[in-house]
Amino acid sequence: MTVTLDRPPATRSQLRWEIAIVLLLSLGQSAVYAVVSLVAKLTAGKPLSQQTATLNPSQSPRPYLDLTYQILGIFFALIPVLLALYLLNRDRPALGIDFRKPAADLGWGTALAAAIGIPGLLLVYVAAQLGLNAQIVPAALQPVWWAVPVLILSALQNAILEEVIVVGYLITRLQTLGVRFWWIVAASAVLRGSYHLYQGFGAFVGNAVMGVVFALFFLRKGRVMPLIVAHSILDIAAFVGYTLLPESWLNWL
Repeated sequence: MTVTLDRPPATRSQLRWEIAIVLLLSLGQSAVYAVVSLVAKLTAGKPLSQQTATLNPSQSPRPYLDLTYQILGIFFALIPVLLALYLLNRDRPALGIDFRKPAADLGWGTALAAAIGIPGLLLVYVAAQLGLNAQIVPAALQPVWWAVPVLILSALQNAILEEVIVVGYLITRLQTLGVRFWWIVAASAVLRGSYHLYQGFGAFVGNAVMGVVFALFFLRKGRVMPLIVAHSILDIAAFVGYTLLPESWLNWL
C-alpha cells in the first residue's frame, strides 16, 4: 500500500524567499550586473552614445572552442527555467507552455512582435540621437558556418528564459502572494527593463514598455507560448539580420 502525504501549501515567507532565490540565480543577477555596467559606462569619461553594448560576443579566437562556449552558455542559461517550472509544478498553474494551440500562438506572437518591434526601432533611433543609449551590436561572432544556428539558439534561449521567469513564474507567484494587479505588471516590466540597462536608458524604457504589454497579455490570455514566439522573432531578426546584412546597410541603419 502506498501512503500519499499531502504537502502543505508554501507560506508567504517561503514564497518570498523562493522568488528572491530564483531571480538572483537568473535575471535578477543579470539586472545587478546591468546596473554596474551602466555605471561603468557613465563614468568612463566619454558619452554613452560613443560606447558599445555587444550581445552574443565571441568567446574564443579558436572557432570550435568558441562554439563549445556558446552552446554551454545557452544550456546553462536555461537551468533557472527548469528550476522555476519545477517549483511551480507543486501548484500546477496553467502557464500555457505547450503546443496545443500552434496557430493561435504563432498568430499572436507575430502580431506582438510587429507591435513591439516597429516602435522599438524608432525608440532605439531616438535614444541614440539623444545620447541615452550605447551603440548596440546585436552579434559579434566570427564568420563561421555555425554562427547563424548559434544566434538562432541564443534568441530562443533569451525568449524562453525571459518569458518563463519574468512573466510566467514571477506573475504567477505574485498573484499567489495577493499582490495587486498593477503592482504585478509594474514589477514584471521594471525587472525586464532593468537587466537591459547595460545598453542604456532607452533600452530600459523600451523593454519596460514591452514588459507592460507582455504582462497584460499573459494576465488576460494565460499563455506564455505566444510571448516566447514574439520574443524569438524579435531576437532572431536582430541577431541574424545584423550578421547577414551588408555593412553598407548596417551603416545606413
